[in-house]
Amino acid sequence: MDKEGNAPRRKRVLEADDFVKGVLENNRAILAQTITLVESNAEKHFYLAQKVISELLPYTGKSIRIGITGVPGAGKSTLIEAFGSYLCDLGHRVAVLAVDPSSQISKGSILGDKTRMEQLGRNKNAFVRPTPAGGTLGGVARKSRETMLVCEAAGYDVIIVETVGVGQSEITVRSMVDLFIVLMLTGAGDELQGMKKGILELADAIFINKADGNNKLKALTTKEEYNQILHYIPPATKGWETKAYTCSALNGEGIDTIWDVVGNYVEHTKRNDTFYVRRQEQLFLWLRETLQSQLLNRFYDHPNIKNTLPDYKQQIEEGRMTVTIAAQKLLEEYDKHK
Repeated sequence: MDKEGNAPRRKRVLEADDFVKGVLENNRAILAQTITLVESNAEKHFYLAQKVISELLPYTGKSIRIGITGVPGAGKSTLIEAFGSYLCDLGHRVAVLAVDPSSQISKGSILGDKTRMEQLGRNKNAFVRPTPAGGTLGGVARKSRETMLVCEAAGYDVIIVETVGVGQSEITVRSMVDLFIVLMLTGAGDELQGMKKGILELADAIFINKADGNNKLKALTTKEEYNQILHYIPPATKGWETKAYTCSALNGEGIDTIWDVVGNYVEHTKRNDTFYVRRQEQLFLWLRETLQSQLLNRFYDHPNIKNTLPDYKQQIEEGRMTVTIAAQKLLEEYDKHK
């Protein structure tokens, strides 16, 4: 009851049409609620979210999707904020999805990118959204891909997906973007110790950040070192030559170069159809990953598997059954009662 003794007015529950209309009108409050709906693991939200995404689908696909990763300390968030602000000044609308893996134990967020991109988050042409992954790469893939579609439907024409640079997540992010940028610091040899060569094989461009002040000359040397290394690595994208460049998020030097590289890449890959082929391949990869995830969940949720699995686990631990035989028997049990 309020002071006048009136019952509080109930908040109206949004329906699919409300979400769709709000997103298409770029109502930021409803956009945020739609993404929360998409990210929800609750079964009651799943079908509503899929209905909303299905209705938004005709309005998606018109953005440029950019993945950005880098070694710890490379200044990803600072650079993304500078790059995003630059694009907004050019008249673009930018959505930043900060892929935020959660603690496997507490499931709590460990990044807080929204706080670190406070200036960009206040820009009316930008939308910054940390995406909690719930400790699974599958969580990253589903939530980030669907969030990306929602942002595209809201009219954001540049989508930036940031990954924290922890190995496998880069491959996941690479599978949902048009081009992939890797940020490095000076000292190519040292950084290759901490970053697998495989990450460089995913890169469509490498930018040596913090190329300013006394560090600028060293950064230019590092750029040449990377260009020599890249000469011996197969290109990540057919017909495109991956090169290294320098930039500084601190003073803004080279930020325009990032956009020039993106523009040249998109023009080149659209001309030879690689752009469109990759997007189709990503859709089929998404379908396969979704099927694998749902089949796995269905398998482990099956009552017969829940009853049988502990016994087989004990037999494996005691050396009375091999893993292969246990897997075969579990599959037979599932097939028999599905």
